[in-house]
Amino acid sequence: MSQTRPTVIQTEHLDAAAAAWLDERVNLLVCRYDDPHLDSMLDQADGLIVRTYTQVDAALLDRAPRLKVVARAGVGVDNIDLKACAGRGIVVVNAPDANTEAVVEYVFAATLDGLRPREWLGQAVDGARWRELRDGLEAEKQLDELTLGILGLGRIGKRVAEVGRAFGMRVIYNDLLNIPEPMRHGADPVDRITLLRESDVFTIHVDGRPGNRRLISASELALMRDAVTIINSSRGFVIDAAALGLFLQANAKAQARLDVHEPEPFGADYPLLGLPNAHLSPHIAGRTHSAMARMSDVVHDVWRVLQGHEAKYPVLPCNE
Repeated sequence: MSQTRPTVIQTEHLDAAAAAWLDERVNLLVCRYDDPHLDSMLDQADGLIVRTYTQVDAALLDRAPRLKVVARAGVGVDNIDLKACAGRGIVVVNAPDANTEAVVEYVFAATLDGLRPREWLGQAVDGARWRELRDGLEAEKQLDELTLGILGLGRIGKRVAEVGRAFGMRVIYNDLLNIPEPMRHGADPVDRITLLRESDVFTIHVDGRPGNRRLISASELALMRDAVTIINSSRGFVIDAAALGLFLQANAKAQARLDVHEPEPFGADYPLLGLPNAHLSPHIAGRTHSAMARMSDVVHDVWRVLQGHEAKYPVLPCNE
């Protein structure tokens, strides 16, 4: 008699090829995280694959007594209770570096959107209008005149530093860790206050630990330049949105270009809505075809764990 295949529940998007690969080896069930039928399916689950919006907490784990592995088809694991999983002997895996290049592209696309005004011509214009457009679309600064400040020099932060230096920017950073010089890609370490005061472009790349909640609040914003561009593609809760709204209202030349928010999706009461210098995108920094496919490679670690092997990319609880 053949051995019963393990059951894996997929609650959010997987690349079709990765899903097909896993489906050949397990009983793959697809049920969205907000589908009421999910609760009745969890008691069958040997594995669970999530992305951003499935909350894997103790209550969910209590309903999944057979669970051996939880996979985050992506990088951050803020929505997974790592300690609760570890306490039940459940392995958590993710796909580190899967979206690094995509997020870095987003950071510089956002930077250049704020720096270089553009208008596309869809029809012929006369000489006067041509000159008017050229004069009106002159950028005040270029990248090699700006200081790029990076909060968090992890995988993505390091790559941001490397690209910023390639553009000729002065790059500074602040991180909890002492990072060896060869790994900084030309970025100079500074204290938090210096980072806030000297950044023309301030980009956030920190993890989801509780201590990073409201890391940028009114007191930090008060130190920033009045024409700073703030980019956040890490976690929405890192910035106090109400304080940021007040800062943007008081500093018309400042810009916020935010891809992550708290909550997601935000409601009509979101304090940044309607501000002309707040540019909000719907959590798309990592959404390129290549990045989405690489995130889905987590299925290979799901299969390893279910076969009794060591995971290639396990995620362990941090001390905080």
